Formats: sequence, structure tokens, C-alpha cells
Amino acid sequence: MTFQDVVMALKQYWQQEGALLAEPYDVEMGAGTMSPLTFFRALGPDPWRVAYVQPSRRPVDGRYGENPNRLYQHHQFQVLLKPAPDNVVELYLKSLEALGLDRRRHDVRLVEDNWEAPSLGAWGLGWEIWLDGMEVTQFTYFQQMAGYECRPVSAEITYGLERLTSYLAGVDDVWSIQWAPGVGYDTLFRRAEFEHATYNFSAANPERLMTLFNLYEEEAHRLIGDGLVLPGYDFLLKASHVFNTLDARGAIAVTERQAYLARLRKLARQAATQYLKRGEPDV
Repeated sequence: MTFQDVVMALKQYWQQEGALLAEPYDVEMGAGTMSPLTFFRALGPDPWRVAYVQPSRRPVDGRYGENPNRLYQHHQFQVLLKPAPDNVVELYLKSLEALGLDRRRHDVRLVEDNWEAPSLGAWGLGWEIWLDGMEVTQFTYFQQMAGYECRPVSAEITYGLERLTSYLAGVDDVWSIQWAPGVGYDTLFRRAEFEHATYNFSAANPERLMTLFNLYEEEAHRLIGDGLVLPGYDFLLKASHVFNTLDARGAIAVTERQAYLARLRKLARQAATQYLKRGEPDV
């Protein structure tokens, strides 16, 4: 299977299960959870089902395009089901069947791995899902988002698309998968991986990045305070990405790290508070 075959099969399956098919959010982020489609919609009482692909950038994971499985940018297929259905694990297993896998012939294991996102003040109970010894999915029951209790609890299913496609295609590394017939993943992304890793680990200017972090933080605080929650949240995402770049660059001391995370978490709390006060935004 090609990468786009996997995406199309998952979209079709989750659409049939009542999920809205959304598009990727266009601001840098480290995980699909950070999209407004999940962050805000996990808050409050209203039901919500959504599925979307989200490019996820993690500067510290870059390996110059030389590692078979670790990338600066990978792609997640994100599913949020609110409230969490009683048969959510069975729904997930059926999604594997939609990809052509006979689960009777494969070892599918749920390995306990509770999740947290310190910058968002979020955590949940969950599992890594291993397919024949390879982690391909993270499954989480959200307990808190921005420090607020999730009522009702949502179920998040996050597929690692590169790893899943590698497995389905029978190849050992992401660079050998096909994005589409005749178009290799390496053709699309290997050069970008090299250049972004070079930037994150050696070319990024820490002083300028710290200035950007402060500017983005101030702008997020101002906008959220003025009731412009979604633009403010965008600047929170930008500040978070700058923090991750500083971290990859080795510019943040261990003693400073928690202070930066607390500043991001405070903004997330402010955005969530404003959201809950006014009800569902158009996201």
C-alpha cells in the first residue's frame, strides 16, 4: 500500500463511523492533539467526532534524513471521539481490517502508556498499540485538557502514518515507502529532513528564537485577553514550536525547561477558560 492509500482507507472508515473529515491545521505543532479541532473540542459537554491528518514537527527528533524511523516531521492520522464510545477498541481493530489486515493472523497488543502534554496542561490514560512488535498507534482517554476535567471523557486515536505504511508495505524504513505510485517518500521529504535538522541543531540563532518566544507569548496573552481566542491560540502554537526548536538547539538549561513549559501551560489555560465562557467556536 502507498501512503495515500492508507490515508484514504482511514478517512473512508472513520467517515462511515460518523466522523467529520477535517483538513490539517496550518500552524507548526508537535502532535495532532494540539490542533484546535482536538484541543478545544475535548473541552465542554458537546459531542464531537472528527478525523484528520496532521503533519507533526518535533525538532529534537530530526536525524538529517539518515534514520529509518525517526523524523523531524511525521504525519499523524488523528481521531477524536467524544464521548468515548464503549466499543472504541473494537472500532479501532475494525479500522485495521479496513486497511486489509486480518487481525487473527497478527499480534495486536495494547501496552499501557499513559499520555501527557505538559505545555497544554493535558493528560490521559491510554496505551501504545503494537502490531507484530511495532508501535503504530497511541490510544488515549483524555482526563484533563488545559487543567480542566474532560467531561465527558473523549477517546483519541493517533495513528503514526509513516510506521503504519512501512508495515503494510513490507519495508524496513520510512524512506522506502511510496507516497503514491511512482513517487517515493524520500523524494518528497529527505532533503527537507536534512535541512530542518541542520537548522534545528546548528543554524538556529538562540537569541533570536528567545526574542520570538517572548513576542509570541505576549501576543497570545494580549489576543486571548481581548477575546480573540483562536488567533491567540495560534501564537501559543508558534511559541510552543519555538520552545521545541530552542530545546533541540540545546539552548534551554534543564533548570529553565519547566519554567518555559509553565508559561505555555498558562496560555493554554487562558485560552481554554475563554473558550468555555463563550461556548463552541467555529474551528
